[in-house]
Amino acid sequence: MLFTLTGLLSASPEEVYQKEIAPLLDIYCYSCHGDGSSEGDFAMDEFGDLGAHLGDLDHWLPIWRNIRSQIMPPSDEDQFTIDEKQKLVSWIEQTVFRLDPENPDPGRVTIRRLNRNEYRHAVNDLLGVDFEVEDYFPPDDSGYGFDNNGDVLSISPLLMEKYIGAAEEIVLRALPKGENAQVPVRRVPGKDFHEPNDVNETGRWIPFSEESMVQASHEIELDGRYEVTLEYAIRGARDATDQSALLEMTCGGQELGEVLMGWDQADVIRLTGEVEFKKGKQLFEVKLSPRKPPAEDQEEQALTLHQVVVRGPLDGEVREYSKGHQMIFVDGDPPEGAMEQEKYARKIMMSFVSRAFRRPIEKPTIDRLVEIVKTTDALPGKSFEDGIREAIIACLCSPRFLFRVEIQPEPNNPEMVVPLDEYALAARLSFFLWSSVPDDELLSLAFNGKLRENLEAQVERMLKDPRSERLVSSFVGQWLQTRDVTTAPIRPHKILGVRFGHQSSRVFNVQLLEDMRKETEMLFDFILRNDRPVEEMISARYSFLNERLANLYGVEGVVGEDFVPVDLTEHPERGGVLTQGSYLVISSNPTRTSPVKRGLFVLDNILGTPAPPAPPNVPELEEAAGETGEQLTMREMMKVHRDNPDCRGCHARMDPIGLGLENFDALGRFRREEHGKPIDAGGVLLTGETFANVAELKEILATSRRDDFYRCLAEKLLTYAIGRGVEYYDATTIDSLVVHLKKNNGQLDELIMAIIESAPFQKRRGSE
Repeated sequence: MLFTLTGLLSASPEEVYQKEIAPLLDIYCYSCHGDGSSEGDFAMDEFGDLGAHLGDLDHWLPIWRNIRSQIMPPSDEDQFTIDEKQKLVSWIEQTVFRLDPENPDPGRVTIRRLNRNEYRHAVNDLLGVDFEVEDYFPPDDSGYGFDNNGDVLSISPLLMEKYIGAAEEIVLRALPKGENAQVPVRRVPGKDFHEPNDVNETGRWIPFSEESMVQASHEIELDGRYEVTLEYAIRGARDATDQSALLEMTCGGQELGEVLMGWDQADVIRLTGEVEFKKGKQLFEVKLSPRKPPAEDQEEQALTLHQVVVRGPLDGEVREYSKGHQMIFVDGDPPEGAMEQEKYARKIMMSFVSRAFRRPIEKPTIDRLVEIVKTTDALPGKSFEDGIREAIIACLCSPRFLFRVEIQPEPNNPEMVVPLDEYALAARLSFFLWSSVPDDELLSLAFNGKLRENLEAQVERMLKDPRSERLVSSFVGQWLQTRDVTTAPIRPHKILGVRFGHQSSRVFNVQLLEDMRKETEMLFDFILRNDRPVEEMISARYSFLNERLANLYGVEGVVGEDFVPVDLTEHPERGGVLTQGSYLVISSNPTRTSPVKRGLFVLDNILGTPAPPAPPNVPELEEAAGETGEQLTMREMMKVHRDNPDCRGCHARMDPIGLGLENFDALGRFRREEHGKPIDAGGVLLTGETFANVAELKEILATSRRDDFYRCLAEKLLTYAIGRGVEYYDATTIDSLVVHLKKNNGQLDELIMAIIESAPFQKRRGSE
């Protein structure tokens, strides 16, 4: 929205500043930053040449940011009206930044490697191998809240060595050495195991403290000897524990093996043995027997079944191609004869490399890869398949696979803005929506120059594809920090007021934390796929719960392990992410709630108006409140804390929000009292809205502050989509995304499409 210049449309920038802008600064800013004052070593009226002052980007950028985010003026000072704020912000964008809404600056994205998540999915989509990236590579750094930010995805010699080792392991899994085809493999998911008389008690969570048995049936196709592997994990206790249990497995009435389980944080543990099977349905049983209990201060553990892998018959009479073999050897086994094999090697490499490198590959590169195949094949004891393995390893170690490269003319010319070529656009699309490489359909459209004219149809197709679930888990996991909830440093026994850790783990454990993560991601996914307004992330009167989570929330009528949609009309205190366990746990301290963290989270991730950093040497809340000698409620402690004048201004922004959520304890349970005193969840936001409880707070955030939420979400999703932080020159793009959301009832798929069609996604400019 452009401001009105009250008759000065033909005036010079200096005249507009003197007539329209300087009076606003004098009223709201100069008491601290003018007329001789320079708090924070920042003065707004100390300049010589006015023209140069109006072109001083470094001076106006912090002003623009602080006013937009409501950091300035301080909350205890007079505030701009909505029109005054819009006038000043628009003037800075047009006059100082010289932003052109018709030709927005697309910015530049640093060349970057694939992060762990992208690498894992790319390898799976190319070779059919689910590779444990967490075991091979260190965690990725984050920039602007996301781990796909180009400025933090660097590579070191040590990391390059790990990529080489990983490539060798991945190719061996995709193409096991020896025969082209391997013994048939079948899998029984862990979720298919359940107790004989209770289908709601499954293999997803089997406590060490209880005698238990779960079973699942599987159809064996042929008589013979089989290798059976149980893949499982041990969950529950976040710190080492003495608790142990005996695991025993039988297959078709035959003992496969047993193991004494203790504390183990491995993602996958395996128990393997061989058994004789007859054709027909066979019963797999897993029995757990308690052994040593946990010590008083230790949490309880549980067994989680991932899957059972059945490999056989082992006599080799029946064989089938592995998934990796089928994906690589597109025409089956290699032909006889050197010339025919060279042609086949060329076809294999052209197919694989174009997908791995995300664009057609020039002939010299293919020639070099085919030469690797031929040279390896000619070595003693080696074969054509060994040559293909070596060539694919070389591809997986290539910068063209490991890095996301976008080619443009004059890459060092910041004045040169160009559209992405269609291959780069295909890659941006696939990494945004699938966290992986483009599929054949995207690459085919790019090859024919037809991707842009079919963009909307392709986005619709990609969002319907199961791979789009990666967008939900990755984006929501970082935006709303749900990926961190299972490792939150929460201390349930302190919050529950019980003496022993194993007592608290029967009420609250890692399984519940995982349920919380899933609830939040399912809400986002439902809103995305059902054209619901995205503000229902705040105001939804429904959620997705299983029995465990419903019991924690005090919601009746939910039975079983599986998540189901639940109407929360009769529970106005619930609904929306701010009342979900994932947010309430993440934004708490280990032993108590934290109105500061909860308020900051909302300011940062819901309203997009972050508070400034806390001043140094601020005392801890308990330390400040302890001077009273009373057991205070959280609101009373926060009042003592705000008496510090250094804290008062910032806390006026976040405390009303955080205290409005005090009915929820640090575990996400609803309560009405604290230390025997009623909880007062009412408050007044900095922008003037009043509320009496969390239901009214949610309503305010989803209605009167809806535009702030739209802007914040647009900035977060754009940051994730393009792999760089949002800068001042993106203001016009963000404004257009907010307008688009408002015109389309807040639909998430419309926001995604608008981002994909925006200049920052479609174009790039050279670097400085």
